[in-house]
Parts: sequence; C-alpha cells; structure tokens
Amino acid sequence: MTESRLLLEKGLSRLGSEYAPAPERLALLEIYCAELLKWRGRVNLVAKTASVEEIVEKHFLDSLTLLPELTGSCHLLDIGTGAGFPGLVCRTAMPTLGLTLVEPRQKRVNFLRHVVRTLGLTKEVAPLAVREERLEVDSPLTAEAFSHITCRAVSDIGAFLELVVAFQGATLLLMKGPKWEEELKAAAVIMEKNSYSLGDVREIILPFSKAERFILTILHT
Repeated sequence: MTESRLLLEKGLSRLGSEYAPAPERLALLEIYCAELLKWRGRVNLVAKTASVEEIVEKHFLDSLTLLPELTGSCHLLDIGTGAGFPGLVCRTAMPTLGLTLVEPRQKRVNFLRHVVRTLGLTKEVAPLAVREERLEVDSPLTAEAFSHITCRAVSDIGAFLELVVAFQGATLLLMKGPKWEEELKAAAVIMEKNSYSLGDVREIILPFSKAERFILTILHT
C-alpha cells in the first residue's frame, strides 16, 4: 500500500465517514495522487517541495470535504480548477456527480485530461468536461445549467460573485479560512445588489495540520 493511500485512509478516519468514498473510489484517488506526484516535476500543479502528507491533506482530503454538499443530482462547475481541486477529486470519489472543469492553462488541462483518461472517468454515466478557457462574464457556459459552482482560489469574494452573477439559481460553495467573516463583510454590498444570501457555514478541522476550513454556501435567487 502506498504512502498516499495510508494517509488518505488515516485522514478520512479522522474526518468522518460522511467524507469517505467507497474502497474502489479510494483506489482511484490513490492513482490520481501518484500521477500528480509524477507530473509535478514538469508542470506547476502543486508546490514541488510539498510532502506527500501535505499534498494528501491540503488537496485531496480538503477537496473531499465538499462531498456532503453534493448529494443527489448535481452538476458542479469548478472554475480555475488547477490540478483538479476540488472538482475532479470529488468526481473521482462520487461517480454520479456531473462535473465541468474550467482551467485556462494548457499544461494543467493536459494533466487533467490525462487523469480523466487514466481513471476511466469518461466511461461513467455522469457528464464530465474539461474546458481550456478563462471564465468571463459573457462566457458561453452561462447558458448551461449547473446546480453548484466552486472555485478554491477565491481571494476576493465580491469579485467572484460578480463573475458568476449570470448563473441564476446555482448554489455557490466557497472554501475559506478563518477570516471568512471579514471577507464576506467586504462583499456585503455586492451580495445585496445581486440578490445573494449566505446559507450554511460548515467548519472542518483538517486531520494532520489541524487547520481550520469553512465551507460557505451562498444562494443566488
């Protein structure tokens, strides 16, 4: 058993059963991690000096904390997904999840498509697309139906809310740190202007570093 598999199992046992995928999906996540480690030397996917424990916790386990928000018939739009965090990790764990990944950098898109092929995810029923583009306000994607939208790289909540304002009815899932209240307060005017409201806030403590994470559910009516 690889170090990444042991760390995934250990971390999930601490996080709780609601985040744990089936054993065969955990095996796919193990392969995903192995491919990431192979590719990171030539493509800027994660920090080249990061340990396997850091990668498993910060990228894989952290991504899996979204799973409780994605039950039922969902199609997630993951904007600026990078190496597939959190969207592709969630889809690897949950084969019924529809997924569209948006990433503007070609080398990262090449990696994403390689992982999708390697894991055989395109053979599953739920739709999966990798789009090499940068999301703009007038993007053709706004004509498509998504139940949820996420972007792990959001630093300015207000700017992100304005970027996705055309996606009426989609639930936004923002993965934030301990300063989320301050950041949300700074976006209050934009939220009110565009009919956004804060739904649930869920706190997670990552299993190895004990870092605090907060998942903000923002509704758009």
